[in-house]
Amino acid sequence: MRFTSEQRLDDGVLEREFTLGEIPGTLWTPESAGPVPLILMAHNNGLPKGADRLVARARHGAAYGYAVATIDAAGCGDRPLSPADEQARADLRRAMRAGEPVDEILESLVGSLVERAVPEWRITLDALLTLPEVGGPVGYSGWTAVGIRLAAVEPRIAAAGFFAGGYVPHAQREEARQITIPLLFLLQWDDEGNPRQRALDLFDAFGSKAKTLHANVGGHTGTPWFEVEDGNRFFARHLT
Repeated sequence: MRFTSEQRLDDGVLEREFTLGEIPGTLWTPESAGPVPLILMAHNNGLPKGADRLVARARHGAAYGYAVATIDAAGCGDRPLSPADEQARADLRRAMRAGEPVDEILESLVGSLVERAVPEWRITLDALLTLPEVGGPVGYSGWTAVGIRLAAVEPRIAAAGFFAGGYVPHAQREEARQITIPLLFLLQWDDEGNPRQRALDLFDAFGSKAKTLHANVGGHTGTPWFEVEDGNRFFARHLT
């Protein structure tokens, strides 16, 4: 892991850009002396790690007392899509314009991104936990499809917050039954791209005994800010 820049932000949080092989990432850490718990914050495919709403969540988490890290996994941010991904996205746009079913296309596209993202997240986790200011336990926040696979294969993940507003492939819907860590599941009740019943069925499938569903009215990007604050309290219950 090589740090390429750093800056001290107004809230006392230290923001550092890093590279790990071909993987670009950002780490936010609080002023408090380490080591502190770590939260991996994954964003949906196509959203860059520097997106305003992602950075705001990360800074809030670091100011709360966590180390927070994100990466641009394969196909995210400035990292190029594979030719198959490019074709799948073109097919998706065409199908949406024509009002045709899109689940089969999303199954292929999202499934491929999950398969490539999770190994990179595990490599990043290995590197982050060697830093003296970063300790355990480890939490996960963000993209549900990646989070399910990561929680299924990575025993260091102790708690997770999932955003229900994205397509979850069949493989991850089955893997959800294996997940037993504490969960906070955020659902936008009027999400135009994610059928409500599918999200509710997924919540029901999780094997966790400690799982909480928060549903708010509004569309895909309308998650209220107070859910960010409540998410930090959720992690405080399970990581500290």
